[in-house]
Amino acid sequence: MDLNGFDHPGRPGGGGPRSVKVMIAGGFGTGKTTMVRSVSDIKPLTTEETLTQASADVDHLIGVADKTETTVSLDFGKIGLNDSLMLYLFGTPGQERFWFLWNGLFKGALGAVVLVDTRRLASSFRAIEEMERQNVPFVVALNVFPDSKNYPVEEIRDALDIPEDIPVVACDARDRASSRDVLVALIHHLKDRSAAALESR
Repeated sequence: MDLNGFDHPGRPGGGGPRSVKVMIAGGFGTGKTTMVRSVSDIKPLTTEETLTQASADVDHLIGVADKTETTVSLDFGKIGLNDSLMLYLFGTPGQERFWFLWNGLFKGALGAVVLVDTRRLASSFRAIEEMERQNVPFVVALNVFPDSKNYPVEEIRDALDIPEDIPVVACDARDRASSRDVLVALIHHLKDRSAAALESR
């Protein structure tokens, strides 16, 4: 997809490379750290710690029983989508006890990816609500796990009450090309919103 000519909303086009802050959000165990790791051009910064018995009562592992580590602060990586556009990726922690960090992490973000595990849709409600509360444009990425059922996109859209103007795409967070396609979809969504805003003036 052609990303040349992408303009930061509210700024004139042209000039040197742009740096854009993008959030990778979602519930506990939806694949946020995996996506940042797979797509980043640099060795990503991660803050994963080993899950212990002490956290068993607060980090509910239903549906993710094989998970051994969890993000306790943030993940960080970056990817150049072309010569003029650099995305700085910030992965959020998914557990409820770390949600207080989200307000600070979202400052300055131009857009976000909400990763969804279709086996555990309820784990994504909080992330979607946060996008809407903070008025952050986002796309929804359905992370395909090996034992995930193949639900129609519109069925997932209805279940999560996602408006028609928000893209919903399937992905494999382990795969660099698939994760990159999600980020490209987000940038095109931002371009479309920017164009629509200009036309409405």
